Amino acid sequence: MPAPRRALAAKLILALATPAIAAVATVAATGAAHRPAAVGAAPRTAKMPARRAPAPAPAVPPPADPLAVKRILPIGPIRFGEYAWDAKGVPDGPLIVTVDLAAQTLSVFRGGYEIGATAILYGADDKPTPLGTFPILMKDADHVSATYGAPMPYTLRLTADGVSVHGTEVAWGYATHGCIGVPTAFARLLFREAKPGDKVIITRGRTLATGEALIG
Repeated sequence: MPAPRRALAAKLILALATPAIAAVATVAATGAAHRPAAVGAAPRTAKMPARRAPAPAPAVPPPADPLAVKRILPIGPIRFGEYAWDAKGVPDGPLIVTVDLAAQTLSVFRGGYEIGATAILYGADDKPTPLGTFPILMKDADHVSATYGAPMPYTLRLTADGVSVHGTEVAWGYATHGCIGVPTAFARLLFREAKPGDKVIITRGRTLATGEALIG
């Protein structure tokens, strides 16, 4: 069993950048046209009204990026076995799961809004959890490991060789054989939201700020 590890809270800094847009209108002055007066008529001067410059178009903000962080759940450090989940009022959108092995945390984003977070277990020693971006390949609510004979409830498989996100007992000092273990109650919520093809991004030590792209 690997040496005990302490869960670290990933603190994300709210950094909203609002671009300033200035519109400048140029007014073009147009002179009078000169035509010869008719024979026997008194000379006249044609006077034309000055043209109005068109009103500047209102600034239109760019469409919101569904793959950028829009909200982080206002929670503090999460202890082993604990989790947070709040999807109330969050619109539908792409589901992206981020995992930070250094902080031992997993976050679930829907349309850029964080709806769930929990402390995790991960692989160590000769069976480390791989880094990278992985699509969910398969879902199995009642999966049992063919290699270890252990139940892996609410499995979301990420790799062909079996690395998955699944429910388990999450306690200090525990590790996995490369999988990402989350509390079973949290795994059930994630299983309900996720579908094959959704992305799971596994990093080590990367934090995200509001407005930053989830997939860079």
